[in-house]
Amino acid sequence: MKYVNTHEAKSQLSKLIACVRAGEEVVICQAGKPVARLTAFEGERKVPQFGIWKGKVKFEPDWDSPETNAEIAQMFEESIIEPESK
Repeated sequence: MKYVNTHEAKSQLSKLIACVRAGEEVVICQAGKPVARLTAFEGERKVPQFGIWKGKVKFEPDWDSPETNAEIAQMFEESIIEPESK
């Protein structure tokens, strides 16, 4: 963590921003006391919206039937190339 006074912060802002972009944290002091912290901007986090797909996705009654599962397994088994025996 780097501590600078307000005068240095005003005159060296570009250099301090470069330090922050490199991962360092800068504390700006006034009369030797910390008053502000300069850190990297992380952006806004999106809050998950539960239920957004409600009513838009429809499952058929047999979506998880043994026949459907066997059909899916067969598709994957057919895509696997077995090595030739020597």
